Amino acid sequence: MAVWAAGANGQSIDRQALVARHNIELRQADPLAPLSLGNGRFCFTADVTGLQTFEEEYAKGIPLGTMADWAWHSFPNPEGFRLDQAMVTVETRGRQVTYPIREDSPAGQWLRANPHRYSVGQIGLAMTRADGAPARLADLQQIRQKLDLWRGLLVSEFQIEGQPVRIETVVHPRLDAVAARVESPLLAAGQMKVFVAFPYPTGAWGPAFNDWGKAAKHTTAVARRTNNRLELRRQLDGARYRCVIVHEDAGGIKPQGAHRWEIAPASGAGVLRFTVTFSTRPEAAQAASSFNEARSAAAAYWPGFWRSGGAVDLSGSKDPRWRELERRIVLSQYLEAIQGSGRYPPQETGLTCNSWFGKFHLEMHWWHGMHWALWGRAGVLEKQLEWYRETLPVMRATAQRQGYDGVRWGKMLGPDGRESPSRVGPLLIWQQPHPIYFAELIYRERKDTRTLEKYKDIVFETAKFMASFPAWDEQRQRYELGPPLISAREFGGKEYARAKNPGFELAYWRWGLKTANEWRRRAGLPPEPQWERIAERLPPLPLRDGIYTELEAPPVEDGGHPAMLASLGVLPSSPMVDAKTMERTLEHVMRAWPRDRMWGWDFPLTAMTAARLGRSDLAVDALLLDWPKNRYLPNGHNFQEARLPIYLPGNGGLLAAVALMAAGWDGAPPGPAPGLPADGSWVVRSEGLRRAP
Repeated sequence: MAVWAAGANGQSIDRQALVARHNIELRQADPLAPLSLGNGRFCFTADVTGLQTFEEEYAKGIPLGTMADWAWHSFPNPEGFRLDQAMVTVETRGRQVTYPIREDSPAGQWLRANPHRYSVGQIGLAMTRADGAPARLADLQQIRQKLDLWRGLLVSEFQIEGQPVRIETVVHPRLDAVAARVESPLLAAGQMKVFVAFPYPTGAWGPAFNDWGKAAKHTTAVARRTNNRLELRRQLDGARYRCVIVHEDAGGIKPQGAHRWEIAPASGAGVLRFTVTFSTRPEAAQAASSFNEARSAAAAYWPGFWRSGGAVDLSGSKDPRWRELERRIVLSQYLEAIQGSGRYPPQETGLTCNSWFGKFHLEMHWWHGMHWALWGRAGVLEKQLEWYRETLPVMRATAQRQGYDGVRWGKMLGPDGRESPSRVGPLLIWQQPHPIYFAELIYRERKDTRTLEKYKDIVFETAKFMASFPAWDEQRQRYELGPPLISAREFGGKEYARAKNPGFELAYWRWGLKTANEWRRRAGLPPEPQWERIAERLPPLPLRDGIYTELEAPPVEDGGHPAMLASLGVLPSSPMVDAKTMERTLEHVMRAWPRDRMWGWDFPLTAMTAARLGRSDLAVDALLLDWPKNRYLPNGHNFQEARLPIYLPGNGGLLAAVALMAAGWDGAPPGPAPGLPADGSWVVRSEGLRRAP
C-alpha cells in the first residue's frame, strides 16, 4: 500500500506493536463488553465464554448475535400492505406531494418492521456443575479473556468448580463461519457440550432479535449427514439458508428439540473442535473448513488488514489522554472492519444487534463511509457505492412521484432501497449530496476516466434532484430549501410544514451542485448553468444572536445534533461560512450545549470544525469529552443508551476526525498533524492517511 504520509523521521510505524497495545483483555463478565469476530459481512458476538452461552444475561447489555449481510427476513403480509397506504399529502410549494409519514398506521408499522435483520443461530456451551444443575454465569471463576486483534483470535479461559476451560474462537475471513476449539476436563466428564440453536426473529425495533417461543413458525431440516458433518436447511417464511456443522473429534451430533443440536466429544476426550458455517448458497456451505484452517486463515488475513491503509501512533505524546484516544482509534478500525465493510451501508448497530429493525440510514452513511477513503481503504466505499448504482431506479421513482428530476435518496432503507414509513425519514434531505461526496473521494484516490464513467450517473442524477428541489423566491431573488423538510437535527412534530433553509443543508447543496458541475467538466461535458445559478443564489446561513443556527425558520432551541457546525467540518471552507461566526458557534456548543442531548457523531463533527478553524485544543477536547453519549466501552463500542447500546456512526466519525486532524485537509496550514496541538503535548506519527476535501 502506498504511504501517503511517512512516520516521524521517515521511520515507519510498528503496526503490530500499535495494535497489540490495545488487545482487549477482560477479567470479569460484563454484559456491556461482549467481544465480536467477523469478516465485514458476517459477525459473531461472544460472551465471556468465547461463545454465546449466557444469552439472557447479556441481553441486559449488548446482545449475543450471529448476523450476516444477507440475513433479511419479512413476516407474511396477508393484508397486502403497500407503501401508498402510509402516504400523507403535504402542500409543497403550491403542489400536493405524497410522503410516507404515517408510520403508526397498520401499513406503516408492517413496512417499517419488514424486512428486518435476524440472527442466523446461537452457538454456546451446555454446562452443568458436579451436582447436575446448569452452570450459571456467576459460577465462572478465574476469568481471563483476550481478543488478539493482530490475529483475529479470541481466547477465553475460566474455571467452574476448579475445573479449567479454555476456548479459542475465530471467524473465517472468506466464509461466514465460526470455528472454535474447546478444551476442558468437563468435556470428558460429560458436564460440557456445545449447542447450536436456531431462533425465529422478533422483528423488533431494537436489540432483542431472538424469539424462542415460535418453534412452529420456522423449520430446521436435515439435508445431509455423515459421521462428523451435519448439513441443515433453514426456512423462516420466505428466508432460506443452510448451516453446516463440522465436528472434527469423533463424537456425536444429536438433536435436542426441533431447532437445537448438541455436539459431544468422543468418550473420555477433553478436546472438542468444530466449525459452523452459514450461507444462502449451497456451494458456499459445502466449503466449510476445519478449525485449524479457519484459525490459519484469520491469522493470515488480519495482519494484512492492519498493514494496509492508514495508521496513527500517539505513543510519543505527553498528554495523558493519548492512550485512550489511540485505543478508540484502533478499536474503531477493528469494529468498522468486522461489521461495517459489507456490500450495504451499515445499520447504526452494525452486525452486532438491531436498531430501527436492522435497516440502514443513508444520512448516517457519511459517518460510516467517509473514513474508508481517508484511511486508504477506499475499496470498501466503492463496494458500497455499487448499492447506490443498483438502486438508482428505486430512488428515481421516488423523485418522479414527488414531481422532481433525478433521484431522491431516502433515509431508512432495506437492501431493495424501498423507504420505510416514518415521521422523519421521508422529509430529510441532508443525505442527498452524500453519493457525490463519496464519488469525489474515490476520484481523489484514483483520478482516471474509469472512475468518472463508473460514478457519473450517480453524481449527475443526484444533482438533478438537487437542482429541482429548491424553489425560487421572486421577492428575495434567491432559491430556498423547503418547506417541507426536516433538517439534520430531526426536530419533531409538524414543524416540517414551515421549515426552511437549514444551514448545513444550504452549504452542502452549494458544494454538491458545484462538485457535480466539476464532474461534468472532467467528463468533457459543459457545466449545467442552472446548477451553478442555484449554487450561487442560495440564502446565507441562518444566524441567531451572532451565531449560526439550525434553520432560518422555525426557531430551534439548543440540543440534539449541532448540525450547523457541519457547514465547516463536514465541508471545506466556502464563501457561505464566516470563520469568526463559526468559531463563536463552536465555542457556544462546547460551553452551553445540553450534554445529554448530543449523540456519538456530534463529537467528531465538533472536532472537525474546530480543527478547520485552527482550534486544535478544542478539537482534541471534543473527541474526549466525558459526556454521556461519548462513552467508549472496553470493547470499543460507542454506548448511547439502553435501547442503542452501540453506535457505529460514533466510531466511524472518530476515524474521519482523526484522519482530518492528522493528515490535514485542502487548504490546511503546512506541517504535520495540523488539527492537533503543536505545543509538544501531542506527538503524532501517521502514515497511509489521505487529505480530506
